[in-house]
Amino acid sequence: MTRSTELAAVTRALEEDIVLGRLHPRERLPEDALIARFGAKRHVIRDALRRLAEIGVVELIPNRGAQVRAFTPAEVRDLYDLREMLETGAAARLPAPLPASALAALEAAQRRHDAAVEAGDKAAIFRANRAFHARLFSFCPNPFLVEAVEAASRRAHAIRFASLGDPAAVARARDEHHAMIAAAAEGRRDDLVNLCRAHLPASREAYLACAVTP
Repeated sequence: MTRSTELAAVTRALEEDIVLGRLHPRERLPEDALIARFGAKRHVIRDALRRLAEIGVVELIPNRGAQVRAFTPAEVRDLYDLREMLETGAAARLPAPLPASALAALEAAQRRHDAAVEAGDKAAIFRANRAFHARLFSFCPNPFLVEAVEAASRRAHAIRFASLGDPAAVARARDEHHAMIAAAAEGRRDDLVNLCRAHLPASREAYLACAVTP
């Protein structure tokens, strides 16, 4: 395994552990424990933690090390306000209707999400959900907006765990994806924008209901 491959694998594993609630807000991430877990060199672990800190799901605290990021209620609301502005802005710029090739790619992404929901596999649901939204917003003609959408979405990974454990919320998200596909296929841009807006609050409200504060 190359160093870059190992680094990507460690980063992905820790990110998923945070999203899936295996690691909790404010939980310490000791380097020695991570070295033992992954069998990786210290510099690989440090680089993975730095990457996670850059996207906003881990905090690096001087003289204390790394811990999972915990958001205040105000930070959660501010982040989701930003996500709403970015995602509705991107949706408003999508071709209406989406071309057939774009729709086929979006439908293929959603089939993977459907299968993950059916299997109840939370890790697969997370990955497939990310892939669906990345595919949808990739058709926005403004690449800087697409990049900003992805960056804000990744910053919210540490917030998602609260809703991923709720089967009703997961099923609702699946159904909303299908509604987005239908709106995109029929050229109903305003409906697509509204669907993207309505899709966001579930994970925000689930996190706030846990009363997780730093």
